[in-house]
Amino acid sequence: MAETLQQQGAAPVVNSRREERKIIFASSLGTVFEWYDFFLYGALAAVISKQFFAGVNDTTAFIFALMAFAAGFLVRPFGALVFGRLGDMIGRKYTFLVTIVLMGLSTFAVGLLPTYASIGIAAPIILVVLRMLQGLALGGEYGGAATYVAEHAPPGKRGFHTGFIQSTATLGLLLSLLVVLGSRYISGDQFEVWGWRLPFLLSIVLLAISTWIRMSMHESPAFVKMKAQGKASKAPIRESFGSWANLKVVLTALFSINAGQAVTFYTAQFYVLFFMTQMLKMDPAQANTLLIISVVIGAPFFVFFGWLSDRVGRKPILMLGLLLATVLYFPLFKALSHYANPQIDAASRQAPIVVIADPQGCTFQFDPVGKARFDSPCDKVKTFLVKQGLPYSSASATGGEVVVSIGEQRINGFDEAAMRAAIEQAGYPAKADPSSVNQPMVVLLIVAMILIATMTYGPLAAVMVELFPTRIRYTSMSLPYHIGNGWFGGFLPTVSFALVVYTGDIFYGLWYPVLITGVSLVVGLFCLKETRDVDIDKV
Repeated sequence: MAETLQQQGAAPVVNSRREERKIIFASSLGTVFEWYDFFLYGALAAVISKQFFAGVNDTTAFIFALMAFAAGFLVRPFGALVFGRLGDMIGRKYTFLVTIVLMGLSTFAVGLLPTYASIGIAAPIILVVLRMLQGLALGGEYGGAATYVAEHAPPGKRGFHTGFIQSTATLGLLLSLLVVLGSRYISGDQFEVWGWRLPFLLSIVLLAISTWIRMSMHESPAFVKMKAQGKASKAPIRESFGSWANLKVVLTALFSINAGQAVTFYTAQFYVLFFMTQMLKMDPAQANTLLIISVVIGAPFFVFFGWLSDRVGRKPILMLGLLLATVLYFPLFKALSHYANPQIDAASRQAPIVVIADPQGCTFQFDPVGKARFDSPCDKVKTFLVKQGLPYSSASATGGEVVVSIGEQRINGFDEAAMRAAIEQAGYPAKADPSSVNQPMVVLLIVAMILIATMTYGPLAAVMVELFPTRIRYTSMSLPYHIGNGWFGGFLPTVSFALVVYTGDIFYGLWYPVLITGVSLVVGLFCLKETRDVDIDKV
């Protein structure tokens, strides 16, 4: 009846509080499941590198696994264009019903995929294809869910209501981490053999639940009203990006908030996990557990900062989050190193490792085809240090001989036995001692990073909806969001880890998010307008 009245051009129906809760729950739950599917790969990147990229060295395999992880982000803007156009032309409801089916089936297929040992190079190729299908699906999902909830929200509550959609990414990550931990428990020492498949196979159940829920949802009132008035866009892509007036808003949205927000989110909930397990050599189960605790503590703040933006405005909260990220990332990660692996932190301070060599004799430790040979003494030294997860710095020297300085000891050339002895004497641990991890402090530091992310992400959906008119909203908001999150954010683990490998400095990868948040802060301060009081029913 409500939809019929709206289709006839009557005044918009005011939803009851019960109906509002149903809309938020139904939209959010489906989006949680979709983020779960997407983030599983990130939670299992280390295992996937061994299963699907076994034909290259360990360092290259992990970089390749992160590149495959990034492939899903690479295609998200294209999914935004395809599904954004459909969402503006045929409706919000049916479009993100299609996206969740595509995501669920792609994830389920990963659980059935043979490994590199079984079918060779076809395995990583198919994996990347499935990952790209996931990215296309997610490219259409977020814009639909955020738009749908915002267009149902009463005035003055858009930030609060869309804050629940903003929390779904974190809840999806939390669900993926919990399922991975459960799968580790069920499969035991067989987790890396077959247990890793269980979280992917579970997605078929989540797909059935979310599809059933979304089938019962109604179209958004703003879209129904627009269709009834005959004002729907016939070419949303051209209207969104062919007009300089709207394109200028798209570019502002991308560079002022989406790029910066993306790196805060992926730093706090992905890169921090890679940092703890790959650079600090923490036990994966312990690192996952501490991240889960931190996510549980931090997740409600997405809704809180969405609610707060209804009171004080969107822009002040967004800009403060970007400022804190720019200023605090280096101190936070250095503190994390100190509390998560105090032995390696103390050893690197007291006996720093320096590789002194002619730069011409050293190459980047990345072998994309598994054929390169790192035969120079410098290459052999750096390959050894990278495999051991040891932080080092480089110094230039003339001549062909490489010298490795470990504290006061100096080792000429590549002498693995001598380096192992010096490293052990200097107190560098092979792995972080679980009993020496200061767990409360690690959780506190991760929560601090998550709070920064919640400040930039909590009000984001409301801002993006408010920046664009109804007729092209789905398309216009989806593209800058997914370029920001798909490209700037999605490539963060890959780029940052590669920078660490290249320099040997475990903190060097942080320059990537810090530079992006700094640029977004400046652009946002001068170009982003306040949108809290905008009328979003304008066509």
